[in-house]
Amino acid sequence: MPSSRSCVGVVFGGESEEHAISIRSAITVIGALRSGMNPDLFEVIPLYIDQLGRWWPASVAEAVLKQGHPPKSEQLPTHPAPKGFTKLPEGSERVEVWYPVLHGPNGEDGTVQGLFSLMGKPFVGAGVLGSALSMDKLAMKAAFAAAGLPQVPYAAVNAADLINNNSREAVAKSLEAQLRYPCFVKPANLGSSVGISKAHNREELLGGLVTAAKLDQRIVVEQGVEAREFECAVLGKRELRASVVGEIRFDADWYDYDTKYTEGCSHTLIPAPLPEEVENQIRKLSLQACHCVAVHGMARVDFFYDDALNELWLNEINTLPGFTSQSMYPMLWEASGVTLEQLVAQLVATARE
Repeated sequence: MPSSRSCVGVVFGGESEEHAISIRSAITVIGALRSGMNPDLFEVIPLYIDQLGRWWPASVAEAVLKQGHPPKSEQLPTHPAPKGFTKLPEGSERVEVWYPVLHGPNGEDGTVQGLFSLMGKPFVGAGVLGSALSMDKLAMKAAFAAAGLPQVPYAAVNAADLINNNSREAVAKSLEAQLRYPCFVKPANLGSSVGISKAHNREELLGGLVTAAKLDQRIVVEQGVEAREFECAVLGKRELRASVVGEIRFDADWYDYDTKYTEGCSHTLIPAPLPEEVENQIRKLSLQACHCVAVHGMARVDFFYDDALNELWLNEINTLPGFTSQSMYPMLWEASGVTLEQLVAQLVATARE
């Protein structure tokens, strides 16, 4: 008799700086799809995208998952293409629902979502528009501003305006007129704190701009604030719902890449110790932010909150949040009564809505 299970294609890896994090997230997602009652519901086909953008079939993907980190080039079989996507690997024609576990450019920015849309296949997460808007921090902030959502002050910089010392000095002076120190310099299209720096003075600001310009043509500079950091998870398509709110606490000066992904450098409080009205406001703003940039499926929405001023600022939306052992998205839903196995099953079901 034919199987009644849905065939789910989990795509992971990718060309971005967050390649290794994607592998760790995929291990969690695929493990959950293969646990509990889910094997009765789903057949999982993993597909790996290497750091040159080439797609590999399940045999290679399973080996990468078992290894747990990016393979060296000599560990991969010979590939007909020097780089980039050419065609779907063998076995992918059986996929009924696509589940991207990709972070950063060429995975979280609407590109792979466009591919799935052209194929006419359902996929987990936001569509092309929501993914693209949320990936580009400047586009996202512009949409938030148009909707009147609260944000910290920020300014936009083009990497093309940093071509020599004189132009860099002029940009720095302009930023100093708009913002005060400390401030944060961020590539507009990267996640997981990649390429982000904190500037306390002109020298650090110039260094941060140069670092960000190597990674992206568009740069956002944000006003630093003394605030606690909170996150809320969103799930659903026809009807979005928000999880409990969690707080991230860390010993470092700020929540950088190493602090985020090194065990013991940060910890979470779920649910967050917050007045009920503030938690309700965060959950409400999370849903408003998702509607504002056409995000559905799943998202993690991040906030800053100043206790002394009782002021709340929307930071950003992540449309493909991490699923590592330290990731907030699955932990927030666990605290909201949705187990990891239930969560991935609901995400697949949401893709079909």
